[in-house]
Amino acid sequence: MREAMGAMRFVTRRVVMQAGVLAGVLAVGLAACHAAVPHRAPGHSPAAAMTSASVTPSSGPGEAVTAADLGASWRPGCPVEPAQLRRVRVEFLGFDGNTHRGELIVNRDLAPAVIEIFTELLRIGFPIEKMHTVERYPGADDELSMRDDNTSAFNCRAIPGSTRWSEHAFGRAIDINPLLNPCIHAGGLLEPSTASAFLDRTRTDPGLLHRGDAAVRVFLERGWRWGGDWADPIDYQHFELP
Repeated sequence: MREAMGAMRFVTRRVVMQAGVLAGVLAVGLAACHAAVPHRAPGHSPAAAMTSASVTPSSGPGEAVTAADLGASWRPGCPVEPAQLRRVRVEFLGFDGNTHRGELIVNRDLAPAVIEIFTELLRIGFPIEKMHTVERYPGADDELSMRDDNTSAFNCRAIPGSTRWSEHAFGRAIDINPLLNPCIHAGGLLEPSTASAFLDRTRTDPGLLHRGDAAVRVFLERGWRWGGDWADPIDYQHFELP
């Protein structure tokens, strides 16, 4: 009997010791878990943190723009909001033979394609006189931009002589060297009005666009349309992807 009671006391002590060891292990484990999971404010979740960290105002190529950035080229009631547009910066070969960096405002859907196109134009050596966004001209006036032979894209304006939005108002059109490549209307309207010297399309000045030119093919092979193929107006400067 004495031996049995001694054995029972031994077993009891062993169980108590094992329980103590287990409790210590659990305590260490819980401490480690709390150290691995940082303190979060009520209502905060890891999923929410991941979402807020991964979403940026300007996803994809180009930079987001605001109404203030667009100046007079945009106004309430335009067919696209500033959030649907992107500023892209591209390099181009200038008339001076040097490489320059210009800016275009385009629809965000077209930003990758526009960057690719101007990379190719630079590669084939097609020259561009200048490239500024049109709000740099008073009232974002398209005529002033064209007279300055400025290559540009977005401008919230209607098609001349109509109430329909131009594809420029959607950021889906680009005018290349517009003084050298005027828009010619059957009724006699010339855009820009100072481009009469370039009505002669047999000219081969650097920067002019002709049917079959490598620069024209850069656009056409990517699904764009060229105004030089139209009947009225014949818009040599204009490329669009509706």
